[in-house]
Amino acid sequence: MERVVITGIGAVTPLGNSVPDYWDGLKNGKNGIGRITSFDTDGYKAFVAGEVRDFDPTDFLEKKEAAHMDRNCHFALAAAKEAFAQSGLMESGIDPFRVGAYISSGIGGLHVFEAEHEKLLTKGPRRISPFCIPMLIANMAAAHVSMAHGLKGTSYAPVSACASSTHAIGEAMRAIRHGYLDAAVAGGAEACITPVAVAGFANMHALTGNADPDTACRPFDADRDGFVMGEGAGVLVLESLTHAQKRGAVILAEIAGYGSTSDAYHITSPDPTGEGPARAMQLAMEDAGLKPEEITYINAHGTSTPINDAAETTAIKMALGEAAYQLKVSSTKSMVGHLLGAAGAVEAIACVKAIEEGIVPPTIHLAQPGEGCDLDYVPNQAVSCEVSAALSNSLGFGGHNATIALRRFSR
Repeated sequence: MERVVITGIGAVTPLGNSVPDYWDGLKNGKNGIGRITSFDTDGYKAFVAGEVRDFDPTDFLEKKEAAHMDRNCHFALAAAKEAFAQSGLMESGIDPFRVGAYISSGIGGLHVFEAEHEKLLTKGPRRISPFCIPMLIANMAAAHVSMAHGLKGTSYAPVSACASSTHAIGEAMRAIRHGYLDAAVAGGAEACITPVAVAGFANMHALTGNADPDTACRPFDADRDGFVMGEGAGVLVLESLTHAQKRGAVILAEIAGYGSTSDAYHITSPDPTGEGPARAMQLAMEDAGLKPEEITYINAHGTSTPINDAAETTAIKMALGEAAYQLKVSSTKSMVGHLLGAAGAVEAIACVKAIEEGIVPPTIHLAQPGEGCDLDYVPNQAVSCEVSAALSNSLGFGGHNATIALRRFSR
């Protein structure tokens, strides 16, 4: 089987619209969360989010073309462009049928859905855009990325809530490992800071009601009371080691393992025993040939909800045993919010940069760990630490659990 490596990364996040800006924000503990500006939150139960700022899709798309896409597709195209530019893959003479696009979205084109539904109510059915359906369906980020770059291999959009983009990365890795593809772009995009989404999540008591951006998202803290929504995209270029070395690519890290399970427990709440996520982590480590004591860092799902953070901590200890107390765990959601279907991809990028630079990003806003949260969560400031191997966890509504294992590349 082929080893699978990463040769390019791209990101659009509340901390900036490129990987350098995103990573600079993470390692400096910058807060990308603020009051919601895209609509009036008067009467809502939630008031803050991680919004993408200073982003103009017409910087890389024709105005008419951009108008026929949802915001999540804009983010995906921007992140893919950055990842491809770094990788140099498209200049290397690819076989288009051997390169795939695995770009997920947890919800899809909700901006379009809400706008078109309002049009239906106020102007009637004949005024609905003929582009409505292809703008709102969740596979269109993958479709637009494949069309923009002429990728004719597998085009696939896993939809598994907040585990979507980690599933996308894992499935792309498997396709390359088993020889179905030479390379793929993999990741996710989400743009769901909308009236319906915020109201829906808030009314199920999933979002924090804290209106202070500086204390709203506090994973693992005793006073955590709900997550903060974020938006953006993360895209990674994956290649077989043979393909990358043949063209002389710079290798950033290796995707070494992947595990996925289901809680089979509840539509929104995680299984408090942590059994499902623990097994996903164990599967990823076994797939990578890594022992628990070889893991330096875990980028946790860490949503800042009381049940999730405690259950994930239990799962980490179940999966890694005593080694759990020797490694670093942090939630970068504390700085960007929860990007839903794109969360796993931007968090995988954080792991790549941690491996590259030997810096573990912090969990900001962590004052006092909550009950059962007794690991090293890298509170408030990044730490210098040689990261040889990392896990990235994603846990989605419906009990979807996915983990990928990354490690420093060595021949």
